[in-house]
Amino acid sequence: MQEPSSTKLSPGLVMLMSTATGVAVASNYYPQPLLHTIAGQFGITNGSAGFIVTVAQLGYALGLALMVPLADMFERKKLIIVMTLLSAAGLVLTALAPALPLVLIGTALTGLFSVVAQVLVSFAATLAAPEQRGKVVGNVMSGLLLGILLARTVAGYLSSIGGWQTVYWFGAGMLLLTAVALGRTLPRHHQSPGLSYPRLLASILTLFVQEPVLRIRALLGGVIFAVFSVLWTSISFLLSAAPFHYSDGTIGLFGLFGAAGALAASPVGRLADRGKAGLATSVGLSALLLSWLPLVFAKSSLLALIVGILALDLAIHAVHVTNLSVITHIRPEARNRLISGYMTSYFIGGACGSLLSAAMFARAGWYGVSAAGAALSAIGLIVWWVSERSGAARAAIQPS
Repeated sequence: MQEPSSTKLSPGLVMLMSTATGVAVASNYYPQPLLHTIAGQFGITNGSAGFIVTVAQLGYALGLALMVPLADMFERKKLIIVMTLLSAAGLVLTALAPALPLVLIGTALTGLFSVVAQVLVSFAATLAAPEQRGKVVGNVMSGLLLGILLARTVAGYLSSIGGWQTVYWFGAGMLLLTAVALGRTLPRHHQSPGLSYPRLLASILTLFVQEPVLRIRALLGGVIFAVFSVLWTSISFLLSAAPFHYSDGTIGLFGLFGAAGALAASPVGRLADRGKAGLATSVGLSALLLSWLPLVFAKSSLLALIVGILALDLAIHAVHVTNLSVITHIRPEARNRLISGYMTSYFIGGACGSLLSAAMFARAGWYGVSAAGAALSAIGLIVWWVSERSGAARAAIQPS
């Protein structure tokens, strides 16, 4: 099927889609700084409240596997609007919940449908001209990454003003406004792979078998998000203890330093457009490993921590945007399934990184966390070098 004309993708529409991805994905991260407050509200332990984050992650992972591929079957504009509204409904249910079970149901609903952010990334890639696809994906990914990193800061601020439910009402309102704006602006687009839903899901595994570039990029994606989780899972443990003793609100502000890394997304996308995806990947993975040099001294130096956060997030976003730019060129008719497979690997890596980080901090403190992060970064670099030398990644570094 011929792809839609890129004339449908104006700079204003790119900005709207970028904003929409950020608003959608942020709804899955609002609970993280609110767990202590929610635990007090319902008279439960912090450990029980922590299950809210687990449910959010499981809902999102399930959505990546089951919801995103639907965009290869149904008309995308309608699907995007419906998913956005259902995600908002989950936030409303959580805001109204009188007990933890309904909070978990609302959280799961929001997580399941907040993967509309990934559908928007794929749709932007579909609408973009091939020579601008990396730039467009980078711009839209900037919004998504800013949503992830700033959600904690926004949630902490709103909760301090009007209580934790205020965060959810705000998030639902933003999603409703986003749905209206997308409904008025997005072009219609429909393509059918000629597959039933079960065969559509099975075809994701087939793509992994048939496309070595997808396998390599998915593995790299899992590694870099594991490194991201290693840092951000334990950073609150570090900053709440001596010598910092920061409050939850102050710790949340460190997400602003991480947000600066999202600004790298668009320039890196332009490198991919010029056929330099291999260079961007090599530089990004090397910078990721080097970022742990200042981070290992974070326990005694706040400046080292800030420098390390900036370097690590810049590197991760550089590689992530390059990965997405590359895989969206492989098979245009299967773009959503490619992104579904890649992002599922990405979040599996993130979950593993979170578990590893907590375990290492409990056993060896911040130095153990730093060692784990550096080791994972080195593994990612080695995997890339081996795949590049073997020629398995060669298709990924060719200009479109």
